[in-house]
Amino acid sequence: MTLSIKAIQLLERLEKHGVRLGLESVGKLLVALDRPESKIPVVLIAGTNGKGSTATLLASMAAAAGYTTGLYTSPHLQEVSERIRIDGRAISNPILERALFEIVEVSEKELEALPTYFEVLTAMAFKIFFDENVDLAVIEVGLGGRLDATNLASPLLSLLTEVGLEHQDFLGTTLGSIAREKAGILRPGKPAIAWTARAEVWNTFQQVAQEVGADLTRAQEEIEVNRLGHDSRTTDPMEARQRMRVSSPSGEATFTMGLLGRHQLANLGLAILGAQELQASGFERLDRQSMVQGVATCQWPGRLEIVRLPDQGSILLDAAHNADGAASLSEYLEDLAEPYDLLFGSLAGKDVESYLPLLAGGAGKVILTAPVNSKALPASALCPLISDHPNVAIEENVGVALRRALDGADEASDRAVLLVVCGSIYLVGDVRTRLCAAYGEPLSAGSTALFAGPGQRSA
Repeated sequence: MTLSIKAIQLLERLEKHGVRLGLESVGKLLVALDRPESKIPVVLIAGTNGKGSTATLLASMAAAAGYTTGLYTSPHLQEVSERIRIDGRAISNPILERALFEIVEVSEKELEALPTYFEVLTAMAFKIFFDENVDLAVIEVGLGGRLDATNLASPLLSLLTEVGLEHQDFLGTTLGSIAREKAGILRPGKPAIAWTARAEVWNTFQQVAQEVGADLTRAQEEIEVNRLGHDSRTTDPMEARQRMRVSSPSGEATFTMGLLGRHQLANLGLAILGAQELQASGFERLDRQSMVQGVATCQWPGRLEIVRLPDQGSILLDAAHNADGAASLSEYLEDLAEPYDLLFGSLAGKDVESYLPLLAGGAGKVILTAPVNSKALPASALCPLISDHPNVAIEENVGVALRRALDGADEASDRAVLLVVCGSIYLVGDVRTRLCAAYGEPLSAGSTALFAGPGQRSA
């Protein structure tokens, strides 16, 4: 069932308000809703790259332990309902619409200005999780941390992933200033765990933790994650896995994970430490077996996701949209050691010049396009960044660009070439939707579970 026209129009109206950092407006809204965010146990996760993967891994572990687990992430890949999940399943559209209309009605009565799209969805997540009586809510921060709407929660645990240069118009122009905004999710007397390899970021995290009185741990000092091997050339994309040996104060264990790429080792380590902290704080069923099971069944569509097409080779979907994400993707492609073509599109305001040449450099053919989004960067604006590439095509229409990209057989060997789709999550989501419509696989991310735990149910 799709969203009603009324709901779609309302969401479009909210989107026009753009981004607004600050807690006053959404704080008043949550008070009017009787503070649902204060009545559920919350883990809050901030960072630049990896926070969505870390959140999904941790939520999968908790669900595998039998806890009813809410997961809030952003942005969505294909359907807005994906942002709010319970036990791995996106909430149903009727539940989403009821919450949307109720919260907007309350907003119009209680506030002088209508909240933003993100503020409303965040309030919806808190209310739905409370109404559905979740045992734990794992919440991914949207933008920054200190002034993000999610930060009105009272987290029992805060997790911080690696920080890079991003959203500099909102968060500052240095790693230190951005890290300070991210560290705004720390709480007095509460545990926090951070995974960062950057000295400036770690020093800032430490400073904020001391100022706030948070109990901060550096993840790399507590856990070691080593990759034992990986297989991404299987017939079934669901069989593409990597195996890790994890050593921590609680002992050693072997994990098998469908999330690909070396960068996921850090996210896994952080999620495991988060699960261990939760177990020590009262979530006793979150034991090693639950962690292993949760990791094994976790999926995160659109992030190094391999899609096999009938007689047309493979597509690699990845939401790499900044320098660090592109570096992780490039590293994975080097490990894969297979020829590839590139379908790339970006939103305006991104530091595309810092990573498009890296990705294009290894591609046989590059097709530039524009995501279906009001903030999309025209494909023609990307061309000068890779002017020395011998095989570049420009096609502003995503559908046409995809058709051209799929015509990517290596004529010399008559062998299908891997097509890499990246640059914007909006482009990846659009392509994934088109693939679902054309082939039926992979199934819509909005209607399938991200993980399968004993307590899994349809919200």
